[in-house]
Amino acid sequence: MDRIDMLVIGSGPAGRRAAVQSAKLGKSVLVVDKGRRLGGVSVHTGTIPSKTLRETVLNLSGWRERGFYGQGYRVKQDISAIDLMQRLHKTLDHEVEVLQHQFMRNMVRSGFGEVRFLDSNTAEIRTETGECTMVEFDKALIATGTHPYRPSHIPFDRSRVFDSDEILELERIPRSMTVIGGGVIGVEYATIFSALDVPVTLVEARDEILSFVDREIVDDFIHQMRDRGMTIRLGAKVKSVSTGPTGVDLVLDDGRRVRSDTLLFAAGRAGNVERLNLPAIGIEPDSRGRLKVNPHTFQTEAPNIYAAGDVIGFPALASTSMEQGRVAACHAFEVSPPPPPETFPYGIYAVPEISTVGQSEEEVRASGEPYECGIARFRETSRGHIMGVHAGFLKLIFSLKSRRLLGAHIVGEGATELIHIGQAVINLHGTVDFFVENTFNYPTLAEAYKVAGLDAWNRMGAG
Repeated sequence: MDRIDMLVIGSGPAGRRAAVQSAKLGKSVLVVDKGRRLGGVSVHTGTIPSKTLRETVLNLSGWRERGFYGQGYRVKQDISAIDLMQRLHKTLDHEVEVLQHQFMRNMVRSGFGEVRFLDSNTAEIRTETGECTMVEFDKALIATGTHPYRPSHIPFDRSRVFDSDEILELERIPRSMTVIGGGVIGVEYATIFSALDVPVTLVEARDEILSFVDREIVDDFIHQMRDRGMTIRLGAKVKSVSTGPTGVDLVLDDGRRVRSDTLLFAAGRAGNVERLNLPAIGIEPDSRGRLKVNPHTFQTEAPNIYAAGDVIGFPALASTSMEQGRVAACHAFEVSPPPPPETFPYGIYAVPEISTVGQSEEEVRASGEPYECGIARFRETSRGHIMGVHAGFLKLIFSLKSRRLLGAHIVGEGATELIHIGQAVINLHGTVDFFVENTFNYPTLAEAYKVAGLDAWNRMGAG
């Protein structure tokens, strides 16, 4: 029987970071993935594919240039599904190659198959061909990711009705699309296809979308979506879905109907834990297959078995999953990582992007902290004019007591890159005076930080 120090189940962001960290600590590591290639959900159906698809759509459609050349402008007049997939496959091949090389450099062993726990120190690995091997481990990390939630009343058929994994297999650009689910995945795909000039209807059962984002940012985002012709149905529960030769017919509980060529169901995901035989190690997932862990160590109920990434639930970001995997590996082998930062950024790769770090205005208000906000609209910056940006803004929230930056929130072009300036200032306890006193490159969108800082400073006073 093979014996190793760390068994990592899954090769997504959490798994790969835990594997490399364990190897750098001199431990023997085996990574097992049930797919045919390394990378996990993040590389093959999640983060990388959706962001690659977004970039391809924005480039081929000429979306970023329409502020100058009009809404009818396109770089490529007839965009096909093949055009979208070519760039996607090149990107995925590169990501897998980089990961394989990273494992080789760090002497991390990897293999493919399904892992099934026999007890808290033993597991069997079964390959696609039915071969079965046993492995004995000291520590293990479950980083199996998630799969789309597929309720029985939705007639998935990979022809007209897709889940968020299957949508990457589209053989043609749809004439129209309905997206069920106003979470991050649903919003990203809805706006990506809208940028292709596909008429899109977004349906969400709750009365709001992206509930963890500052409301002013979300309100502006919704305005931008509606302004370009998207239909948004909030507080609308789906009563029935049926397909026919001409498309998909959706009936809402308020009696309204939504008809479209294609339907994407993106209302939730569930953990990939069904085949792990968790009862053998005393672990019980919740109704959506998520595992409960200690939020500081990422230990499960079984002390030598850890879990990280999307399989433990919110925030389910590739960036946070990587850090969770690293922290879990450090704790497993009794190495104390530095304390986590106060805040980390969220990135939503919709069109336009949304990114946020720190407290929202709603959270600051609820805390009772006296505060002031500063706003900078991208259209008011020289760089915004050069780029033809007509929408989007940066919002900074400052404490009136300490003058510290409490939150930074952006909707618009480059939001996921720009947010890191706010992240650094928050985590280094910077104040409004940093933005007022420092010089930013001109012309840049980053200059919006100085504009927003001055906007707040003018209302706060010199202090």
